[in-house]
Amino acid sequence: MRLVLRNLGFYLLAFWASLTLNFLLPRFMPGDPVSRMFAQAQGSMRPDQIAQLQKLFGLDHRPLWEQYLGYVKSVFTGDLGISISRFPTPVSDVIGSQIGWTLLLGITALITAAVLGNLLGIVAAWRRGGFLDSAFPPLLVFVGSFPYFWLAMGALYLFGVTLGWFPLRHAYDVGLTPGLNGEFLSNVVSHLFLPALTIVLVSVGGWMLGMRNSMIATNAEDYITMAEAKGLSPSRIMFRYAARNAMLPSVTNFGMALGFMVGGALLTEVVFAYPGIGYQLLNAVQGLDYPLMQGIFLTITAAVLLANFIVDLVHVRLDPRVRVR
Repeated sequence: MRLVLRNLGFYLLAFWASLTLNFLLPRFMPGDPVSRMFAQAQGSMRPDQIAQLQKLFGLDHRPLWEQYLGYVKSVFTGDLGISISRFPTPVSDVIGSQIGWTLLLGITALITAAVLGNLLGIVAAWRRGGFLDSAFPPLLVFVGSFPYFWLAMGALYLFGVTLGWFPLRHAYDVGLTPGLNGEFLSNVVSHLFLPALTIVLVSVGGWMLGMRNSMIATNAEDYITMAEAKGLSPSRIMFRYAARNAMLPSVTNFGMALGFMVGGALLTEVVFAYPGIGYQLLNAVQGLDYPLMQGIFLTITAAVLLANFIVDLVHVRLDPRVRVR
């Protein structure tokens, strides 16, 4: 219990630090969105309109500490401001409309890559020196050395443009009404396949190598030798004894990947014009949409911290040695 409370305090401190940094960075950057809007309006905005926009976006001339307190209060009440590039839509609404697609893409790719990579690593280490152990690691490392966007463009050209097997962009066909029906769900899956495939191809090799190395070290432990001497079946030793203990580093990596997936698929989303957080972040940066950038950065930070805290709880459950009594 003490370990959980200590970690919770650490994550709350880290969230406060990221919240403060998120507040300060846009204010230390040169220029501001209101000045850009004024330039685009070719000087047709009145001084009172400029002052109202500066106050709306939190860029007025109040003392910095007063702006900071107001910002913290707004964040904890769910008010992340008004998006500039999609004015007058609130930032929380913009993020809420996009994050579901990012989670769908990220969770699908992450679970597929983690499960497939860990299973390959377990079998490769258990049958060390075999075909799977000799052929797959270098092949997957070679594929994983390519950038996301390169594989994404190659897959898009081959399977989308040349063969026409999959759609080229967006999360579902334009004009299709969203709903829990077979037509819409199958259409979403067809749009999801290529973006998820590129992420899986790049990341599955890392999962396999990590599990393989951990399994090789675990297989040399005395309790594995004892289990074999007792005559237990190889499959039981492999999964119940070796894999369970070798899985601990993968659980930690899964938590980190789970947090970073919120913003980690940016280039993939851009190539496929997939309406996720990463694609929206690029539009916010191009439009100097500070409130939206702040909201997305804060969402990514909160996702990383929350995922790691959950992994800490799971780690304590799987490995009683880390518990503090």
